[in-house]
Amino acid sequence: MNQDSYQTLPERLAAVRARIGAAETRFGRTPGSVRLLAVSKKQEAAAIRAAHDAGQLAFGENYLQEALAKQADLDDLPLEWHFIGQLQTNKTRPIAEHFAWVHGLTSAHHAERLSRQRPPDLPPLKVCLEINISGEATKGGVLPDQAVELLAACRQLPNLELVGLMCLPAPAVGEAAQRQPFRALRELRDRLARPDCPLSVLSMGMSDDLEAAIAEGATLVRVGTAIFGPRL
Repeated sequence: MNQDSYQTLPERLAAVRARIGAAETRFGRTPGSVRLLAVSKKQEAAAIRAAHDAGQLAFGENYLQEALAKQADLDDLPLEWHFIGQLQTNKTRPIAEHFAWVHGLTSAHHAERLSRQRPPDLPPLKVCLEINISGEATKGGVLPDQAVELLAACRQLPNLELVGLMCLPAPAVGEAAQRQPFRALRELRDRLARPDCPLSVLSMGMSDDLEAAIAEGATLVRVGTAIFGPRL
C-alpha cells in the first residue's frame, strides 16, 4: 500500500500545500501566489467538511447534481464553489445560481446564458476559458486560434468576470514534457491579455504535475487525489 494511504486528510492537504510552497520557492514565484482548488468530485460531504476544518475554502465539482446536494449539506460553511468541466445548456441556470467560478467555458452561447441567468444579488460569475492546448480530439476546450473570438464575446457580458484561461493537457512523463503545454497556455494568455482584461488566472496543474504548472505561471492548481485519496 502506498504510504500516502496511511495519512489523514489534513496531513495530505498539508503535504499538497507544502509542495506548492516548495515549487513557488524553486521557480522564483511569490510566496502565496498560487491558490489551491480542492477537487472534491465523487467525495462525500464529510470529506469536504474535514478539508474546510483544515483551512481549505475553495472546492471544485464536476457533476452538477452531486455538487448541489453537497452544497445543501454544507451550507453552514463559507465555501467557494467552482464548477469544472464541460457545460450543458440545460444546466447553465443552476451553475449560474450556485457557483462562484466556472472553469471550462467553451462557447459564447453558454457564456450568454450564464450571464443572463446569474442572480442580480450575486457578484459576477468568474470564468476561465478552457483551451484545448494539446489539440486532442477527445478533449473539450477551444483551440488556441479560436480563443480571440470567444474572449471578445465574453467581454460584452455584464454578469461574467473573465478572469483567465484553463487547460487539461495530455498526460506527459517528466517535468520538461509536462511544462510544454503549460508554457503554451501562458504564452497564449500573454498574447490575449489587455489592460482592461489581464487574464490574471492560469488554472492549470493537478496532483501529478502541479510543479510543472507552477514553473510556467499557474496561479491556481486543481488537486483532488493527492488531498482526498482515490475517488469513491
